[in-house]
Amino acid sequence: MSKLSGKVAVITGANQGIGKGIAGACAAEGAKVASCARNEKKLEQTARELEAAGAEVLAKPVDVTDEQAVEGFFDAVVERFGRVDLLVNNAGAFDGGRIDELTLAAWNNVVGACLTGTFLCSRRAFALMKVQGGGRILNIGSISAQRPRENSAPYAAAKVGVWGRTQATALDGRPFGIVASCLHPGNVLVERRQESGDESDDEPMMSVDTIAEAALAMLTLPPHVNMLEAIVLPVGQLYLGRG
Repeated sequence: MSKLSGKVAVITGANQGIGKGIAGACAAEGAKVASCARNEKKLEQTARELEAAGAEVLAKPVDVTDEQAVEGFFDAVVERFGRVDLLVNNAGAFDGGRIDELTLAAWNNVVGACLTGTFLCSRRAFALMKVQGGGRILNIGSISAQRPRENSAPYAAAKVGVWGRTQATALDGRPFGIVASCLHPGNVLVERRQESGDESDDEPMMSVDTIAEAALAMLTLPPHVNMLEAIVLPVGQLYLGRG
């Protein structure tokens, strides 16, 4: 039997990159996949690819910073699949600049997508999981939560918040069999990094499939076991002592 047979996995930011990779990994292990993202065209393409591989998929365009949109999405998931067993909070955004040059709009965009969105999705998923007797929430953090780069204040702050909220959720979930954990990726060769031309993208990279495999390992642990935090990065990436 597949590791996630009969499970319902909700994955945000699932139209490309890490989210798409995790959605594919969960589907390959038998999960029914409920995916959302802001880019409707890419989301629909990803859903078609998963369905062609035999997965049962619900895909809806959602801005995870919009409370009503998030609630409507989870309503649709429950209507279609009846439950939520796994939530992967992957949706996010990146913007930066030196702190004195940052706009409030840039700050709010990143913090909203990376932190507020994970709260809104986790809140609803937690409520559903509590009633059904348990579940697992995986938040996609970043090594920037511990060792940020220059000019990345919104992203670093948001990912620190994701790690803090993961711990709080894990504590809140203990009485209800709800497990929360955080995966901190290093450099992943997602579409944005293939096309950016930024010098940091010349550093060692790992594939999307590699980080999806790590996520799957965390999602498929026995229900009484939690890998609370994991850092996964290329061996040659600057991390310890990076600047």
